[in-house]
Amino acid sequence: MPLATTTSSSISSYLHPRRRRNAVVAPRCEAAQREEIVIVGAGVAGLATAVSLRRLGVGATVLEQGAALRAGGTSLTLFKNGWRVLDAIGVADELRAKHLRIQGMKMRSASAAAATDVLREFSFEEEAPGQEVRAVERRALLEALASRLPPGAISFSSKLRRVAGQGGPDGATELELEDGRRIVARVVVGCDGVNSPIARWMGFSEPRYVGHMAFRGLARYDGDGAGGGQPFEAKVNYIYGRGLRAGFVPVSATRVYWFICFNRPTPGPKITDPAALKREALDLVRGWPEDLVAVMRDTPEDAVVRTPLVDRWLWPGLAPAASRGGVVLAGDAWHPMTPNLGQGACCALEDAVVLARRLAAAAGAAGSAAGASYGEAMREYERERWWRVFPLTARAGLVGALVQWGNPAVCAARDGVVIPRLVRLGPFLEHTNFDCGLLEPPATAAPLP
Repeated sequence: MPLATTTSSSISSYLHPRRRRNAVVAPRCEAAQREEIVIVGAGVAGLATAVSLRRLGVGATVLEQGAALRAGGTSLTLFKNGWRVLDAIGVADELRAKHLRIQGMKMRSASAAAATDVLREFSFEEEAPGQEVRAVERRALLEALASRLPPGAISFSSKLRRVAGQGGPDGATELELEDGRRIVARVVVGCDGVNSPIARWMGFSEPRYVGHMAFRGLARYDGDGAGGGQPFEAKVNYIYGRGLRAGFVPVSATRVYWFICFNRPTPGPKITDPAALKREALDLVRGWPEDLVAVMRDTPEDAVVRTPLVDRWLWPGLAPAASRGGVVLAGDAWHPMTPNLGQGACCALEDAVVLARRLAAAAGAAGSAAGASYGEAMREYERERWWRVFPLTARAGLVGALVQWGNPAVCAARDGVVIPRLVRLGPFLEHTNFDCGLLEPPATAAPLP
């Protein structure tokens, strides 16, 4: 049975929690709050896990350190495997209505000033039939997921201070929050992002900086093309230089997403001045094709971000387990990867469905056996997902290293031979054919209110 969705006014309450009439403010007292499943982090992985569990008849509490849903960020490119998950959890059609379907890809050299001077052009329909690609605004994705949860399911301003302890007769985990609250949960799902405190507590190393930085931005335009030009084609545009690459893709009728990836030995100091960030990005592509530069100029300063690119390779026998006691990781908290394959968000969505399916089956266990069932469910989730995420993380890192080379001879071979003659889109996108399956509630499961 499909779950009822909240109204647009409910979405506004997630973005502006002060407006929420039924917001639950936990009392600051000594007694610990008890929960069955707690998800730490209201990002893509956390919200998708909560929605997936709910569709299977299992409730969960989501802890978000911010005062509202994260409105920052730009967009996420979702491929066929990501849309399969969004279909399974019931938000795909809502997002499709707001975001353009991308029809193909165009690859150019930075020296090609004319937009018609291309190294290679692809049609998804011809090269990869059945592919679905859309650039989705991160905020829109989070809102769509949050709308499938009941009021109060997301506890805002709930920053984790530490994992306070594990054990007891039911194997529960105690979490201590910054505001002094304590929560005891049978299952804790760490979806707290690249710099996950839960991953550190479980023994994972810090994500590895790969030697590249990225600028990202979300431009606004009125449908006539940024800078007063022609309307944008529904294609991904890639532009390659030496140790530097950029690209842009239409998101909707009024938004276009762009990025720049550049080599840098260290991330360097953080820049907080939005105007300075935008100037630095424009300086990097001075003299590059004008359609890219025009898109960047039409970007509000507060819609430009700069981040280091990081990953973590889950080497067998060396990386810690994805679960410890009643705690398990999902999404970027477990397997951060570079964006070179466009699979970070897609894999987080896949994690959510697989983990929810395992936990929902374990939640059906009776009495004291439930703790043991949850532990086995987490181990099965890790076994199922490791074979998927480790090769993709490694492949994304290797692709990034290759396309970021600055050697003139290598770049000439790339532009003259590799891209025009050797690149095949179908095999390159084979990983997007992955299907992690549907969410089928057990016959005995009662729908949640």
